[in-house]
Amino acid sequence: MLDALSLDQLRTFIAAAEEGSFSAAGRRLRRAQSVVSHTLANLELQIGLSLFERTGRYPVLTEQGRALLDQARATVGSMDAFKARARTLAEGLEPELAVAVDVMFPIATLTAAVQAFQRQFPSTPLRLYVEALGAVVQPLLAGQCRIAIIGSLPDVPADCVSQYLLDVGAVTVVAPGHPLAQAQGVVLRKVAEQHVQLVLTDRSSLTQGRNFGVVSDKTWRLADLGAKHSFLRAGLGWGHMPLHMVEGDLRDGSLVRIELETSPTRGPGFSMHAIHRKDQPPGPAGRWFVARLQQSGLPEGQARGGPGGSV
Repeated sequence: MLDALSLDQLRTFIAAAEEGSFSAAGRRLRRAQSVVSHTLANLELQIGLSLFERTGRYPVLTEQGRALLDQARATVGSMDAFKARARTLAEGLEPELAVAVDVMFPIATLTAAVQAFQRQFPSTPLRLYVEALGAVVQPLLAGQCRIAIIGSLPDVPADCVSQYLLDVGAVTVVAPGHPLAQAQGVVLRKVAEQHVQLVLTDRSSLTQGRNFGVVSDKTWRLADLGAKHSFLRAGLGWGHMPLHMVEGDLRDGSLVRIELETSPTRGPGFSMHAIHRKDQPPGPAGRWFVARLQQSGLPEGQARGGPGGSV
């Protein structure tokens, strides 16, 4: 009977264990609770073990269930990886590559990678989404793109694989005429809270109720980084910006860097990662594009090989 075990049974077992109830597992798997219960009962019958204790309001993993859960995850993960790899090999070169990119990613690096991609894959159209926070991830989860380059959103979604690309420095800035520009030394949080903070907000609902890097209760939330940049230069508030975007302003005095009490020593920077869904890995063109972006973050002179809420 053990040879008749199915991946569907294991996925149902994992969902019930992780969600804590059969009804929640049903919502996750988009099936009725009765189907979940029946599937798990058949699984327990086949293996001759009880996976859940059902005497309380919610099912609780038995000792045997806990012992088998990691093995079930490994089995399902291995098969998903096998199917994804087989699908990629069968597809060959992608007919099109769609990529969602965090607005904080250095534009010069992105531009150079896009130009190099067009030379390398002239017959493969490249479609880009440039967003922030959860709006970078949303088209990936919706199947509208194959790769997402995240940074302003620190969380990697479940069922996604992450690959580090590079670090992006960031600074906290104000216009020279802003009151905070006159502060000596570190700006205390209680002082910063008295002034409007310009915040880049999320076009998606994935970070609803969460904030990243927000200090002041007085916030203006902008959906466009360019608008935030212009408002900062106009002295309408203070805020965090990627260093590459304001280096010229800092040199000519259009903006002034300030140090907040809550800022880490190296500043509010971002770590950029390329992510893709485990069940939809990129093909040859996508892997080449990610490798090209990653090479951009290597130290000067290092050998380069081939492809291998709110802020």
